Amino acid sequence: MKRFISSFFKENSLRGASVILIITLAVSNVLGLFRDRFLTKNIETYNLDIYYAAFRIPDFVFNTLILGAIISAFIPIFSEFIARDKKEEGFKTANLLLNAGLFFTMISAIILIIFMPYVMKVMVPSFDAYRMAQAVLYSRVLMIMPIFFSASYIIGGMLNCYKRFFVYALSPLLYNLSIIIGAAILAPRYGAVAVIWMVVLGSFLHFAILIPSAFKIGYRWKAVFSLKDQHIRQITKLMLPRSISLGVNQIMFSVYTAIASALAVGSISAFNLANNIQSVPVIVLGSSFATAVFPTLSMKIAQNKKEEFSFYLSRALRAIGYFLIPSTVLFILLRAQIVRLILGSGKFGWSDTRMTALALGFFALSILAQGLMPLVARAFYAMKDTKTPMICSVITVVASIIAAIPLSHYFSVTGLALAFSLGNYINVISLIYFLNKIYPGVIERSVFSSYLKTAAISLAMGVAVWSSMHIFANFVDMTRFLGVFSQTAVACVTGGIIFFSLSYFFDSDEMKWAFTRKINGQD
Repeated sequence: MKRFISSFFKENSLRGASVILIITLAVSNVLGLFRDRFLTKNIETYNLDIYYAAFRIPDFVFNTLILGAIISAFIPIFSEFIARDKKEEGFKTANLLLNAGLFFTMISAIILIIFMPYVMKVMVPSFDAYRMAQAVLYSRVLMIMPIFFSASYIIGGMLNCYKRFFVYALSPLLYNLSIIIGAAILAPRYGAVAVIWMVVLGSFLHFAILIPSAFKIGYRWKAVFSLKDQHIRQITKLMLPRSISLGVNQIMFSVYTAIASALAVGSISAFNLANNIQSVPVIVLGSSFATAVFPTLSMKIAQNKKEEFSFYLSRALRAIGYFLIPSTVLFILLRAQIVRLILGSGKFGWSDTRMTALALGFFALSILAQGLMPLVARAFYAMKDTKTPMICSVITVVASIIAAIPLSHYFSVTGLALAFSLGNYINVISLIYFLNKIYPGVIERSVFSSYLKTAAISLAMGVAVWSSMHIFANFVDMTRFLGVFSQTAVACVTGGIIFFSLSYFFDSDEMKWAFTRKINGQD
């Protein structure tokens, strides 16, 4: 038994990495929900709108300058160094990238801190003078955050290549714990500004926890700087399309924020809170698989093992679909209950709950698409193709913004959520189309038949969930937390029994993978 558990959680196996990431990301996202609960309990939505708007500029800097380089360029190149047993050359490249990233992030922070009042007028043009001044203050403080995240994600990229996923996955736990302390303990007395400073502290802890593991793999920081190094040039060449993709995605969120600032008070908060809730299954059951399999995909391409590349990609696609299709059904049916349980307390009123629940329902439509995108995009990155995902991303963002304008006019903030979901499906469908066109047969046909089977089982599960929640509502007080919790728990348990029973009856391969040690004979 001990040997089985050890092999089950073996960090450097694909399955073990997935399990570790799923567990730690699940805990992190649960903490994220507690974070949002304390935020809505202790800060009224009028000020929460300011809090969420303040993140737009710092997030834009980090996503554009750093995140694109790590996901699309650094990990595939660093994986090649490991595959070719050139460890020291890999660490040198990591130092060059780290120092360059810190330099440009700091320069960007200084410039934006100076010009923040002008930038914020574009970001939230409908804010009154008080909210505008507070948004400028909060955003200036948050410009420290991308500096720590730059170092954290580059070091985390190295750890991913060495398949040291556990400590990497602990980073967001500390980040969320820091914000929870700020929201639960400091916010009632000092307001949202205290939470902003705890966000900065959390970003530092996100970085600091990785340092011991980085030392264990042999990494040492060195004060080296060169933009002419051939590997840095290669990373820059590969990262530019990805940075553009992330940049236009951040522009989309900025446009959404600007539109929401002109809607009813609380619209920015409702959009962000609903997005945070629906992102839990996306991150836990989608991004975790993509993160775990990406080093393997990069390694298989580096070794020119295309059949194995196709094998791991297709199995990961099937696993993601198996978990996210039923998640979509549950989130749509239980959207109001989920919002009431997570956010319905303190200063978060019934009108806020209704607005957020409606947005959550429209967000949930694209849970599958959002979960697939990180994996399919990483398939391109493993092949060192960052241009195709960029083109798909730009087209998607343009379509999403165009759709958001009329939809928000007719449906308010829920229209923004619907436009977001439509954009995600445009993105993932175009990515899959081009992947099959560039690399015919890379996605096995079994993926699509698996999705049809899972969708049918999920619909049957949905009928059971809908029936059980309406029947049970007659026996509990739905105006109380315990009543809503009991109804939701019964509906979820009923749905789970139906889903896994039908999966067993129809001999689902994906369920076997979830509960057995091997995936068709491979770890």
